[in-house]
Amino acid sequence: MASTSSLLHHLLPRYSSPKSLILSKPQISPSFSNTLLISHYQKLSKPKPSSQKPLFSVSASSFSPSTLPSSFQALIFDCDGVILESEHLHRKAYNDAFAHFNVHCPSSQSSEPLNWSSDFYDELQNRIGGGKPKMRWYFSENGWPTSSIFETPPADDSDRANLIDTLQDWKTGRYKEIIKSGTVEPRPGVLRLMDEAKAAGIKVAVCSAATKSSVVLCLESLIGLERFRNLDCFLAGDDVKEKKPDPSIYLTAAKRLGVLGKNCLVVEDSIIGLLAATRAGMSCIVTYTTSTANQDFKDAIAIYPDLSNVRLEDLGLLFQNVAVSN
Repeated sequence: MASTSSLLHHLLPRYSSPKSLILSKPQISPSFSNTLLISHYQKLSKPKPSSQKPLFSVSASSFSPSTLPSSFQALIFDCDGVILESEHLHRKAYNDAFAHFNVHCPSSQSSEPLNWSSDFYDELQNRIGGGKPKMRWYFSENGWPTSSIFETPPADDSDRANLIDTLQDWKTGRYKEIIKSGTVEPRPGVLRLMDEAKAAGIKVAVCSAATKSSVVLCLESLIGLERFRNLDCFLAGDDVKEKKPDPSIYLTAAKRLGVLGKNCLVVEDSIIGLLAATRAGMSCIVTYTTSTANQDFKDAIAIYPDLSNVRLEDLGLLFQNVAVSN
């Protein structure tokens, strides 16, 4: 298996202090710290997610457009890691696919099928967006595998693409089964913020690098059919040619929403998503997970362990201060 240091060497440039943000409480950019009305002393432990409430349960009068900066026009959520903590579920689905097709890389000393460890997958998913690029990178580094799909390692691009497509399709189906099991909950505060934004007339979108069919299932299951159908924009990895950290998905979202990038606020959980948002000219807050907490989020305008105590007016204050500082 590729080492973590090898993985980091071949992917995005290393950051000067990758362990500098092992966070136990929200971190706010210093230039904004004196004006924000949010608690700086939330604990890392997450409160139990509340049950889903009907769409637009928030009073519109509490979040009228007049109480928010006019420049704040769209709120865009990533899915995996933001709406739900899902990376351990994706890893299980990949490992189940490798076992199902008896995938063995030539570099492996084990007689067992390929199995990505938790630590390795944390690094992998935080550096490469999208499932197919993950597998393509891994097989390029560790040798193309034997499997029940191809008895000998695929040698040409067509066979390699067929292998990856087959593995990804099976993995996606397995992931859907896990989501359908009813054991997965949305992260705290997400549904309330969606409702507050909609009630205030702010456009709401979801942009995910994952396969569209799996994202649709996640959203229908976790935010509910009505919220999903009332999104102003929904984009998945299938909708753009380049994956995050390329900004294509956010540039496309801004175009479909009919707003400028500078008028959008993105909620992400990883450095890959943060880079995609900022490269699209958008402000970004980070709600980190256990697998992303040690990343360098210096370009985020605020960092939280979750959204449970973050209100729409808090985001409005952040946005207002970004506009002033610019």
